[in-house]
Amino acid sequence: MIPHDSIVALATPSGAGAIAVIRISGKDAIAIGNSVFRSIKNKDLTKQKTHTLHLGHIMDNTKTLDQVLVSIFKGPNSYTGENTIEISCHGSTYIQQQIIQLLLRKGCRMADPGEFTLRAFLNGKLDLSQAEAVADLISSDNEASHQIAMQQMRGGFSNEIAKLREELLNFASLIELELDFAEEDVEFADRTQFHELLNRIEFVLKRLIDSFAVGNVIKNGIPVAIVGEPNVGKSTLLNALLNEERAIVSEIAGTTRDTIEDELVIGGIGFRFIDTAGIRETEDIVESIGIRKTFEKIEQAQVVVYLLDSSSQMTDGSFKQIQIELEKIKNQFPLKPLVIIGNKADKLTETEIQNIKSEIPTILLISAKEKLGVDELKNQLLSFVNTGALRNNETIVTNTRHYDSLLKALDEIQKVKFGLETNLSSDLMALDIKEALYHFGMITGQVTNDELLGNIFANFCIGK
Repeated sequence: MIPHDSIVALATPSGAGAIAVIRISGKDAIAIGNSVFRSIKNKDLTKQKTHTLHLGHIMDNTKTLDQVLVSIFKGPNSYTGENTIEISCHGSTYIQQQIIQLLLRKGCRMADPGEFTLRAFLNGKLDLSQAEAVADLISSDNEASHQIAMQQMRGGFSNEIAKLREELLNFASLIELELDFAEEDVEFADRTQFHELLNRIEFVLKRLIDSFAVGNVIKNGIPVAIVGEPNVGKSTLLNALLNEERAIVSEIAGTTRDTIEDELVIGGIGFRFIDTAGIRETEDIVESIGIRKTFEKIEQAQVVVYLLDSSSQMTDGSFKQIQIELEKIKNQFPLKPLVIIGNKADKLTETEIQNIKSEIPTILLISAKEKLGVDELKNQLLSFVNTGALRNNETIVTNTRHYDSLLKALDEIQKVKFGLETNLSSDLMALDIKEALYHFGMITGQVTNDELLGNIFANFCIGK
């Protein structure tokens, strides 16, 4: 059931600022706004055109609360599809509270988290995947996550799903029609065309499912574990990458007892760098706990940076031991990209540099302290991210709920395909088709329930 009462909320962040925006939406929103607004030109807001601005004062009886600008958006040509007004007032928290309390006394109620966007969905202004993209857009903190959210909010993902669902629905109708004429033993659905459609749907679903691996790390940030023996400069490297003194640096081995995490945007992609405790044999109980956590963080990371002290570890005949340690990491984590870094390269001679590169050709020599080679490391990390889909403006799935529905839809499509190839009866195929259509509908909101909507919109901020 679509609610028709009027809701109010602060649409800008709470706290003092230059300007604050208070939003009202509902059947009586403009009338309620008009009851507290006195135009400088004596305008009646209920008689004004949509998408217009009006200067005046918010009045509590004879008391003037603030001089404001009121924006009018008449339904259905508004974000929510309902009558909506936005009051731009001065950003004093006192003024904000006074205006909202006044509107509550005039018949509004406080909006629930995400209720404006929920009403946009219920009124057909957005489908469910687009509504979820609104929250992703608000929380986006780098270019890539912003681009994905914008594409989804414009309907790129939902349009692709809706097209597949429509084609499948057409064939489902023909299959159902065959069941009505079962005694005549006729076929209304061309089996060859149906098989081609199923192959195409299977291909698209697999592509969307595969994109989740990229989309999820872009949305949440790509975790990079910085590991190595104690005192090789892991904390110094983290500080150099972040360009701030985030981690404690000292000459004492084992200074980092716990993992330290921070984020950095490189080329529009978010990376979460994890400075871990040094890996070595130790009897220190606290340090041992930190080392155990290091291996846990490597397990969670998408990329592993193994740091060496090229000024000592690699000039005293220890190449063989280093190769053994690297092989251990490769064997334990075979699917994770491994970046081998030789730190403190500013202390090496040209001969030593050539010797190191001949032993470990893939090594990247840097000086974290002097910030030499740090940009090369950033470029190498960026190369691990498959941004081709972003450049080509392809649909990328970032939402776990969508990913789950796609997996279930693919499973049902493969059942339908198997049934078609094995001449399964139409009534049994129809059941699998209905299940596939159900999972498609769950993505866009054509199939939904109150619990699902509650879970989705509970994570929105109030005022949106």
